[in-house]
Amino acid sequence: MAAKPAVLFVCLGNICRSPLAEAAFRREAARIGIDAEIDSAGTGHWHAGEAPDRRAQAVARRYGIDIAGYRARQIRQEDFHRFSHIVAVDHQNLAALNAMKPRDGKAELSLLLDHAAGYKGQEIADPYYGGDDGFDVTWAEVTLAAEGLARRFAEQM
Repeated sequence: MAAKPAVLFVCLGNICRSPLAEAAFRREAARIGIDAEIDSAGTGHWHAGEAPDRRAQAVARRYGIDIAGYRARQIRQEDFHRFSHIVAVDHQNLAALNAMKPRDGKAELSLLLDHAAGYKGQEIADPYYGGDDGFDVTWAEVTLAAEGLARRFAEQM
């Protein structure tokens, strides 16, 4: 891999799934020694500037990760040039990314669970309207996918 990877995780509001994916990938990249630029964003603007959902913060904290300082933001056109990989949590967000990607955008778009063996084409369910247990499921899924993505980068180094 010529340049260090730059990965942007994307969900709808950037307060649940994508910040957890960012946290899981940051942890795995650090664990295996991958130098990468890592961020998250949402396709929607409703939560811009807000901290992650308290339930997302709680599940990350249980695994020793503090995401309280993360702030939601909406994806921007320049992200398609800045990041080498933009990873969506579900088909709706992947479709939105494909629709907004500029012709000269360099980012490779993918679905997050495509990076987890046996999960190709599957989505990370949105835990926002459910209970706390949904965030545990989300954490398990984003962690599995983050580990797979990090391994992919490690193999390319």
